Amino acid sequence: MIFCVEDDNSIRDLMVYALNAAGFEAAGFSDSIAFRAAMKQQQPALVLLDIMLPGEDGISILKGLRSQIATKEIPVILATAKGTEYDKVAGLDLGADDYLVKPFGMMEMVSRVKAVLRRSTNREEQRPLRFEGLELEPRSCIVQIDGQRVDLTLKEYKLLFTFMENIGRVFSRDQLLEIVWGINYTGETRTVDVHIGTLRTKLGKYGSLISTVRGIGYRMEGQL
Repeated sequence: MIFCVEDDNSIRDLMVYALNAAGFEAAGFSDSIAFRAAMKQQQPALVLLDIMLPGEDGISILKGLRSQIATKEIPVILATAKGTEYDKVAGLDLGADDYLVKPFGMMEMVSRVKAVLRRSTNREEQRPLRFEGLELEPRSCIVQIDGQRVDLTLKEYKLLFTFMENIGRVFSRDQLLEIVWGINYTGETRTVDVHIGTLRTKLGKYGSLISTVRGIGYRMEGQL
């Protein structure tokens, strides 16, 4: 089931129709109240979430989803209006999986939905990753340091997963932007540096495993 949260009735109906035509089950909601009521009855496989909503906006709804264990892994695609670059960046940093810029075509929407669901399914099938004293469980998104659980943001988690799955491989900042923030993300590469810094701090003594490759980017390698 896919939930579409959109206050424009005509757009919402078209989204639901297009998803149904593509073989998905879909339901539409005009605001956060209706959406939260539906969430109590059923958890969706994915949420299409408009940022500009009456009452509680999409960014606030996304924060709520990512703050709860039961909903933190539900894939979310944000719908943003042209010119709302700040909201788009904020949403991606909070853990949105992708975004659509209005006005968007229904075929593009369905394609994005399929891609995000495919990535989500692949993650669930992956085995735990271990390196030095770090352990990462993709199915539950739990990270442990020397047996002690550590809380990471979704972007920090995705960065760590990328490094642990590719020990020794160098990633440029642009590559990390594509992998972690989405292939169409156009933010500054400084975003990568900031998130690498906070990730290193949270990893404690293992933060030094993520090394800076001067003039290129970053990689994870044994250095302790």
